Amino acid sequence: MAHAETETVILDDVDRGLVHALRIDGRAPFRHVGEVIGVSENTVARRYRRLRTAGVLRVVGALNGGRLGYSAWTIRVRCAPDAALPIAKSLAARADTSYVHLLSGGTEISCGAQIPTRDESDALLLRALPRTARVTSVTAHLLLGSYVLPNDWTGAAVLSAEQVAALSPPPVAETDDIELSAADRPLLTLLSQDGRASHAQLAAATGWSEATVRRRLFLLRQAGVLAFFVDIPPAALGFHTEARLWMSVRPSGLTAVAAAIAEHPEVSLVSLTTGPSNLLAAVNCRDAGHLSRYLTERVGMLDAIRAIETAPVIRTLKRAGALLPAIPA
Repeated sequence: MAHAETETVILDDVDRGLVHALRIDGRAPFRHVGEVIGVSENTVARRYRRLRTAGVLRVVGALNGGRLGYSAWTIRVRCAPDAALPIAKSLAARADTSYVHLLSGGTEISCGAQIPTRDESDALLLRALPRTARVTSVTAHLLLGSYVLPNDWTGAAVLSAEQVAALSPPPVAETDDIELSAADRPLLTLLSQDGRASHAQLAAATGWSEATVRRRLFLLRQAGVLAFFVDIPPAALGFHTEARLWMSVRPSGLTAVAAAIAEHPEVSLVSLTTGPSNLLAAVNCRDAGHLSRYLTERVGMLDAIRAIETAPVIRTLKRAGALLPAIPA
């Protein structure tokens, strides 16, 4: 994703409607999106191409690690200032990371990862990172359950309930077991780069017919194995201050606090975690003043929170990252 361009691209109402529509269904036909938001198919396609070319907006396809038995982790890496960026870039290049942020001070990295096996999680969390030069500490926390995920963030919501219903894809069944094979890899690789790749492009990448591509996409989505996410900098939507909150919450009040925070429009992630802090939240605010008010007037009113650590995000290297599966090469 480009970073400099996001400050120069201004989203109007049509752009915001398009962003919201793609959050609902990343592969919704532009014709259908145009019908729902009240513009032509050509206008929708032109706006998407403009935003994608500017590095502001893209749709990515990623696997749902939970459906594949993967474990989700949030990792914090503290290191020397001159080492933070190279280490963050190395983490962003991994197929099993979904987001990578540099946090305040430039000496800490926040990273999300989904790991398919215990051996691989040991390799990343216990051996590989601590041996990296200039790393001073690594903490890894298992995510135990989420109340809000990034694609659920209401800060980007502009469409009415009726428009949302018209765009919503069929509910995920999550019943049939789906086995992934080496034949799926070209499909998943291309979707991780462009979640809106056409059936013809996917057929060319896989060697399948377009009919086979359609069937496979449908099965993977219906099984809850494949999902499509919108990758857009919150700053493009007017939210210029991002932060990660690690909270220590009284166990008896943990679920109530998580549910309450999940209702806040600033929040794009809420997850229960292991470790000294037991609740993680990602927040998007208009500016530093908004973040201050949010912490004192909203979060501060929740009595079960015993301690909170706030770390502003100063740079994002990966967001809505593609998770490639552990399938045969």
